[in-house]
Amino acid sequence: MNASSQRLVLITGAAGGLGRTLAETFLGEQWRVIAASHRRADWSEANLLTAIELDVTDADSVQSKIADVIAQHGRIDCLINNAGVTADAPSWQIEDDAWDRVMNVNLRGAFFCARAVARQMAKQRDGHIINVSSFGGRAGARGQANYAASKAGLLGLTQSIAKELGSRNVRVNAVLPGVLPTSMTAQLKPEQLDEFARANALGRINSLDEVARFFVFLAGTQNISGQVFQLDSRIAPWT
Repeated sequence: MNASSQRLVLITGAAGGLGRTLAETFLGEQWRVIAASHRRADWSEANLLTAIELDVTDADSVQSKIADVIAQHGRIDCLINNAGVTADAPSWQIEDDAWDRVMNVNLRGAFFCARAVARQMAKQRDGHIINVSSFGGRAGARGQANYAASKAGLLGLTQSIAKELGSRNVRVNAVLPGVLPTSMTAQLKPEQLDEFARANALGRINSLDEVARFFVFLAGTQNISGQVFQLDSRIAPWT
């Protein structure tokens, strides 16, 4: 496959556990990968991978960095809005800056990145935006009012943009990966992980490799948009 026809995916939050696994899995499928993170991460040498620094909360920087990617490669085939943070506390103890930080990274950052790629994808009449949401955005969780609100907002953002860009053949979907063995969950006590596992009908948490394979599959589809895909076996209450 020559450079002009190489499929390109831009992954935010690429330094984290899921982000790295996504980058490696897309590379394995011969995608060109732009691995974006707040601080440039160290990567093993790979011809199809470019690491960039990207602060998703800085609208001007997002616009500029993504414009540079488009100028260099001529296209963006898939954007994965994976950057995310937590600042857990009971709602009455959440400080203003903790609320703003979580909303700015998880929701505003995803919007800034989606906005920056939308015009190019519409011009291409092809593209896929995948937003990484959470089961918490669907069902909420104690001590995560800021995180749940940001991830619920991503679901609304996903479906609105899907309707706006559908006529240009741009697909927009949301994925709820489930609880994963990453640095974000490393701080949890074993009994907390056991509780998450028991909340699943299958009695276990998810696998990074399986989740990443689903992202690659979804990125390659042509007729799926405006949908929410939950990848574990927790069952949300009817609403």
